[in-house]
Amino acid sequence: MPWSDDDVPAFWRELGIPGLYDVHVHFLPPRIQAAVWKVFDDAGPKIGRPWPIRYRGSYDERVAQLRGLGVRRFGTLPYAHKPGVATFLNDWARDFAAEVPEALWSATLYPEPEAATYVPETIAAGAEVWKVHVQVGEFELDDPLLDPAWGALADAGTPVVIHAGSGPVPNEHTGPAPLARVLQRHPRLTVVVAHMGAPEYADFLTLAETYERTHLDTTMVWTEFFSQMGESAPFPDDLLPRLVDLGPKVLLGSDFPTIPYPYAHQLEVLTRLREREPRLDDDWLRDVCWRTPRRLLGE
Repeated sequence: MPWSDDDVPAFWRELGIPGLYDVHVHFLPPRIQAAVWKVFDDAGPKIGRPWPIRYRGSYDERVAQLRGLGVRRFGTLPYAHKPGVATFLNDWARDFAAEVPEALWSATLYPEPEAATYVPETIAAGAEVWKVHVQVGEFELDDPLLDPAWGALADAGTPVVIHAGSGPVPNEHTGPAPLARVLQRHPRLTVVVAHMGAPEYADFLTLAETYERTHLDTTMVWTEFFSQMGESAPFPDDLLPRLVDLGPKVLLGSDFPTIPYPYAHQLEVLTRLREREPRLDDDWLRDVCWRTPRRLLGE
């Protein structure tokens, strides 16, 4: 019997943790949210396939859904898609987090001269997590305009969730090489690779193994929907032992609300991993769903 969202509280209670810590959640300003959802509704070129959005309620309804699931902390993860919008998104996300106690103040950046100023200022003001989406933004992670920003983030230790993998649709800016170049220059940068870098899993695992502060999130990986996105989308079983060896560098992500299945499905598929690799057990799940993200965010 597939899990439903009603099963989620029992999942984390049985693990003996106080709830879920999901950094990879999205809340955006109304007009931008509507535009993003239209891209998904239209199955546009950056999406590549029909993608029905399951959780389309109001802001209050979506916050209530997360609370009902037992998500104690979550990001909002705005992402700049062009110059001149990052500070607007950052201010909106700050105000949202001020009104919703569970929300992490999430910020974004874009390769523009102003980033050298607004990134350290936003760090100093208390931004807790950053988001970068190179597939949407269509820029190089190692653009020289971003070098001061990466340096400031590395010094601060503030995590940056980066969608750098080539899924669901690649472009000239996606893949592991640009992030590898950034980490070579800023090895202390605290990175969370979204979607485990799908579909270039092995290469992004190597980065997480190489750099002390590079992490991976589980967002959509192993779900039935994600596994149907082409031959390269399923996570190879022969890489599962490397997840064990990484230890507490893997954390929960969901992509709520922009998912085409129940929130519970992400947790269900994580519990099934032990059938293929027994060491991905309850203690591993405790790290993924609670201990690792709390440590990463300094709580």
